Amino acid sequence: MLADEKQLAALAEMFRTGTRQEYSKGEFIVRPGSRPPGVFYVESGLVKAYDITKYGEENLLILRKDGELLGLTQALTIEDSDTIYTALAPTVVWLIPTEQFLENITAHPEVALPLVTMLADMYRIHGDRIMTLEYRTVRERLASFLLGIAERFATEKDGCLAIEVPLRHQDIASSISATRETTSRTLSELERKGIISSEQSRITICDKQALQDFIE
Repeated sequence: MLADEKQLAALAEMFRTGTRQEYSKGEFIVRPGSRPPGVFYVESGLVKAYDITKYGEENLLILRKDGELLGLTQALTIEDSDTIYTALAPTVVWLIPTEQFLENITAHPEVALPLVTMLADMYRIHGDRIMTLEYRTVRERLASFLLGIAERFATEKDGCLAIEVPLRHQDIASSISATRETTSRTLSELERKGIISSEQSRITICDKQALQDFIE
């Protein structure tokens, strides 16, 4: 990571001059058709960023956790966005209006490196998603997706990687350019082989090497 703990703490403190907002699980942070009113700092919780396809289906873009930002690219580019933000768990965010955010980063150059770090991370995640879509089979794309999600959200338990975020089959399917039915079938196949296990939308990787073998 480019930024150190002191710089990350300075960024958090900057956002705490804004407005504190609490959201329940399933509640909109930014509703469909609305533009983010500024930049949000996620103090705690989990946020799903997605848009709606022309077929009316949700298309998962990214999951954001504590210490990360929502609406950063929109604030820096002043571009419209169709991105919707929903809390996947009880979530606390701090909101700074766009104009104030831009003034703050000019007045406080010490927060520049954390922002560059976050933008670089966003670029890497976007690049990983593009690479995932380049794999030919659904099984390969699914393996790549699960490994990427595990890198950000998994904790090791009894030699396995427990992904600590809920993943609906439709969300996974939209991320790997597959139908929900094919995605569900492929997940079941991996589970039968003991490569993964799942319970109530929580996936655990039991054989990481097997997933890596699919994409090597």
